[in-house]
Amino acid sequence: MYPASGMAMETLRIPYLIRASSLLASFCCLCVACTGQTLSASSETNFSTNPTQILVCDKGIGSFQGKLPDGASNTGVTVSVGAVRQNNGFAARTCEARLTWGRRELLVAREVSQADIDVMGADLGLGSLVVAFQIKAAAADPLIKYEIYSLSKPPKLLRTITGEDFFSAADTRMYQTVEIWTTDAAAVHGFENLPRKAFDFAPTVVLRFEDKKLIDVSSEFSPYFDQHIAVLRSQLNAQQLSDFRQSDGKLSHDKPSANDPLLATKIRVLEIVWCYLYSGREQEAWNALAAMWPPADLERIRASIVNAQSRGLRSQVDGVSHKGPPPRPHHSGILEHDMRNTSQYMGKVPDYASLAQRARYADTEPRQLLLKIPPPPDPKDWSEGRKMELVIDEAGKVRSAAMPEEPDKDWINAAAGWKYTPAFKDGHPAAFRLDLDVHRDQ
Repeated sequence: MYPASGMAMETLRIPYLIRASSLLASFCCLCVACTGQTLSASSETNFSTNPTQILVCDKGIGSFQGKLPDGASNTGVTVSVGAVRQNNGFAARTCEARLTWGRRELLVAREVSQADIDVMGADLGLGSLVVAFQIKAAAADPLIKYEIYSLSKPPKLLRTITGEDFFSAADTRMYQTVEIWTTDAAAVHGFENLPRKAFDFAPTVVLRFEDKKLIDVSSEFSPYFDQHIAVLRSQLNAQQLSDFRQSDGKLSHDKPSANDPLLATKIRVLEIVWCYLYSGREQEAWNALAAMWPPADLERIRASIVNAQSRGLRSQVDGVSHKGPPPRPHHSGILEHDMRNTSQYMGKVPDYASLAQRARYADTEPRQLLLKIPPPPDPKDWSEGRKMELVIDEAGKVRSAAMPEEPDKDWINAAAGWKYTPAFKDGHPAAFRLDLDVHRDQ
């Protein structure tokens, strides 16, 4: 499920990709000036969790190599993702991922269709800063492996989660907790003899590590599910529900086509029930099912839903939380650039009024990991630059973007899929307010 009502997580289809060859290098073509100004509220766009199909390496195309800055608590492990090199030196149409430290190496994946870095330098609650890879063995393989490795020396595989669609670690609420957003697509595929693509979405699952145990914390995000429920209910009317309730539920009298209104109603009803069920409101899920499903088929479909959920991601977690949304923190925790490191002070250190004032500033800034910008309408505009203001969370994901001078929805939408290593404060990742002068790669 994708959060609705302005929070949709869309795949960005922009063909030009920019990468940094090293996290320790300067921003080769994207960020020249970084300061700590306040976002312009009038032009700011907030993002929910925003997975995209902007991959570091897809079928041998794309690469990244870098390591964490000295300000991080774990340093010295280099992360490399790119095309597999053949004996003749040419790149193959497959990808590999590896970790190196000193003269040692750990091969994460080789000759796979896709190798992506979801986060690098995040603290997921596993006792070490981590890098998380998304690995897809073959293009036709429906499964994606989410492999989490420590970035301490020597790096170790800490956890593997298997699913479909996507994984995206982020602090979506800016509550200073990083969750892993994914979908229970494995439970949906083949449900009621329907392929995954027949459904608008698979149920959202939100995971978080607590005491190094993987916990399903979807119940804390009920507002996201409620917004999607509202959209789905608005797409149903009394006549549609009446017609469906008079069917056998299985729609086994024939093979319904994708345009069959009964099938469309059935799918929306299932999606509403999933929203309640996966957000920890089981009784509300069964109440909604009873109100909309054909009575004679009610027990069968309820048992099928329970069985599908149990064999999906629930079989991989260590526990399920039933807590509701927590209260909002008293402060945002968003840090800014330490102006002492800029040339405008010419070596003079500002006189901070208090330690509290000093606490506003990060020790290091976010470093680009994967960025994509829209192509210009006119090729002569390749050299144009734009000013952007971003809030980047402690997982390195962009939570909001603004263009104070000339807002452009294409640039804003592109920013939703950008990835960074986070800023660091006292060795720990932190949310950061980043101003950029962005230029296209020439």
